[in-house]
Amino acid sequence: MSVDGLDRLDAIKARVQSDGRVRVVELASELDVSEMTIRRDLDLLAEQGVLQRVRGGARAVGPQPFAARYGQHARAKERIATKLLALVGDGGAIALDASTTVQRLARVMADVRDVTVLTNGPETFRSLQAAPGITPLLTGGQLDPRTGSLVGPLAVRSAHDLLLRRVFVSAAGLDAVHGTTEATLEEAEVKLALADMAAEIVVAVDHTKLGQRGPARCLAHERMHVLVTDLDPDDARLDPYRGNIRIV
Repeated sequence: MSVDGLDRLDAIKARVQSDGRVRVVELASELDVSEMTIRRDLDLLAEQGVLQRVRGGARAVGPQPFAARYGQHARAKERIATKLLALVGDGGAIALDASTTVQRLARVMADVRDVTVLTNGPETFRSLQAAPGITPLLTGGQLDPRTGSLVGPLAVRSAHDLLLRRVFVSAAGLDAVHGTTEATLEEAEVKLALADMAAEIVVAVDHTKLGQRGPARCLAHERMHVLVTDLDPDDARLDPYRGNIRIV
């Protein structure tokens, strides 16, 4: 895709985030391209999970069930999981959120030894059962059908029960100003509780989450210790997030 094409996709994403809904006719006029080109762009962004196609245009994506998110950017998430595995270590307690990105880490932790793992993700909890060196713990709480994660007062209370070496969380978006954001306030609340108990916070997002915003603010930049993406650490797209954060 040409640079102009990439700029056009960024412009469309920005419009969807700001307006909540876009129309093919209006975008074609504003961006000075054909309606067919806009339809292709919207189809591509829909495949990436950025927006949802509707008749005549597209609308912003709300919370998505685990199964719907799982297949999006699978290769990028697998690469991230490989990087995350090197950060897990042995002994003590860690936490994994309920994201599809971090769930892939849970699937490759078979050789980890003597680690207690707390999660609010039922799918992640199931993936940890096969690892003999792991004691998996599920937070409990109310199952949010919008995301497939456990949330609410019980989940938050459980998140405060362990002193964690490290917490691994993903995000709906990573903004250069506001930090990580989530699709729901309830999801952000649990992640903040886990982060409160962690000596180190590892944020794992694929490159499509960079510059994106969900409606619920979560982790500010100053709280993040490590950023893991599918990109090379020297990639210019990561420049807005450098500083005190270690990028892997």
